[in-house]
Amino acid sequence: MLSDNLLYVVLIGLVGIAALAANYVITSREAQNKFRADRLKWLKEQSEHTLHALGVLKEIGCRPDIVDKLNQHAMSLIEEISALAPDSDLMEEIARNKESTDRIKKRPQGFESDRAVRRAQIYLNFAEKLLLEMGKKGRLTPQLAQAYQQELYWLNVSMVTEAHITQAERLLKNGEKHGALAHYKHGKAVLVRATIPQQQKQPLQQRLQAEIDKLQPKRDFGAGALADSLDDYLNQ
Repeated sequence: MLSDNLLYVVLIGLVGIAALAANYVITSREAQNKFRADRLKWLKEQSEHTLHALGVLKEIGCRPDIVDKLNQHAMSLIEEISALAPDSDLMEEIARNKESTDRIKKRPQGFESDRAVRRAQIYLNFAEKLLLEMGKKGRLTPQLAQAYQQELYWLNVSMVTEAHITQAERLLKNGEKHGALAHYKHGKAVLVRATIPQQQKQPLQQRLQAEIDKLQPKRDFGAGALADSLDDYLNQ
């Protein structure tokens, strides 16, 4: 009788251990699946943003070394997606997006709509933050990350300025001089506000000023009363 009870206790214990083991396996698998799903969601968002940013950089003629750094980062994200979900719809979608991005060439002219400019600014800002983050994580030297960030800031400024020039030229073709003048002045204001060395932005400023002067010649108010007074004094 005692032996029978002991056997029951042992069997109950084994069943309990088996249940705990099964529960641990199930819980671990659920945790792994959740981690995988969360990671894939993050990788999808990051890879899409990076590819869009890469496309914008190529459209505006960014320096090849910066484009290469972002391309390397995009490839690392895609490789991780391939490892986690090699035959998934996500992998196929990202691969197609990467191929499309690789075919993008520099635009011969600036962006022609405010919507396109705003979209480009969003991804330029994303690229700036990404490069600074890469510097913090040791994937770039801090000095190089800062230099890249400053280059992207200038690209952002010049891209907006060129967009104003493009839109002004389009308006001029339609005979809308006032609208064109407004765009040239807005482009000039963007350059004036930009924290960029004067020497770097001077060519664009001179180009804009030349167009502004064509549409709105400087007024000649004469020498003025002060100049007349000085002439009288000097002639005494």
